[in-house]
Amino acid sequence: MKVLYAIQATGNGHISRAREIVPILQQKCELDILISGTQADVSLPYPVKYRFKGISLIYNNKGALSLLQTAGQLKLKQIRKEIDQLPVEEYDLVINDFEPISAWACKLKKVPCVSLSHQAAVANKFSPKPGMKDIAGELVLKYFAPCHEKFGFHFEQYDSNIFTPVIRSQIRNAAVKNENHYTVYLPSYHHTYLLKQLSRYKNAQWHIFTRDIKEELKIENCFIRPIQNESFIESMAGSKGVLCGAGFEGPAEALYLKKKLMVIPIAGQYEQHCNAAALKILGIPVIKHLSKKYSSIIEQWIDNDQHIEIDFPDNTEAVLDLIIEKYGFVQSNFPGMVRAIYPKRKKAS
Repeated sequence: MKVLYAIQATGNGHISRAREIVPILQQKCELDILISGTQADVSLPYPVKYRFKGISLIYNNKGALSLLQTAGQLKLKQIRKEIDQLPVEEYDLVINDFEPISAWACKLKKVPCVSLSHQAAVANKFSPKPGMKDIAGELVLKYFAPCHEKFGFHFEQYDSNIFTPVIRSQIRNAAVKNENHYTVYLPSYHHTYLLKQLSRYKNAQWHIFTRDIKEELKIENCFIRPIQNESFIESMAGSKGVLCGAGFEGPAEALYLKKKLMVIPIAGQYEQHCNAAALKILGIPVIKHLSKKYSSIIEQWIDNDQHIEIDFPDNTEAVLDLIIEKYGFVQSNFPGMVRAIYPKRKKAS
């Protein structure tokens, strides 16, 4: 069975998940990898056959999504060219982690495309949502990377096609300690802003990870550190707590390590506000901005040693088996399955 695994590289979560999924898929099928997007700080240590600029999200220095900057960097003609030229018809199946080029190529060429992503779970009607409706955000989840079937990962199993997070083996095997620092990963904020805001909490030490520097700096009670996978894991596993955005993989890993957690959803990013709603149900404190306005909440969090007890079993291979069994259990049945999904599909010449 020939499979294309397409990964969105806006942020580190998709790549971190792929590091666990790729070696399993390599054992079960003939696999090619596609990556689009340019904002991941974590690399994928496997050969990538297709690499596109794709669509990346741009943020301002105070952590908010900049729609104007995001729209300004789009090259629609190039994106359409990439969609048209991507040979998805050569694959029996495309597994898609919220990656738009392959998803739209499959939709236009009528090739089976299965979503395996956190966004698939967020879009599910049973998953937690923020109090305020966001029509634009819902449209992005629905149309950014459209797939005909969805399997998702979330903090809890809200539906039968939703599974608990993929936790990296490096996290599962990490030596957990409780040292005297807090690990900070807020990539939508500039490190100078983080330094200004966090240095006021003199009773805490902060390990601030950022892509903006190459060498570690120590300023007052803040250690500003370049993003590097092993050092970040070591810091998080040894921390008293984690302060991060309301993404998915970062909070999930902190919860798995039994670290107390506080999250700040990116302004204007609907998915993160959905995640924040789910985390709030679990008892995780959520603040809107990193600013003096929320200093009493941050101080209370620093002084409180409570963490959430939650278990994320390692079910990654079982989820992949479910997909492969459904789409490739008998290779000769696959054309009939495709015709059932896309009755008018023409055979590739």
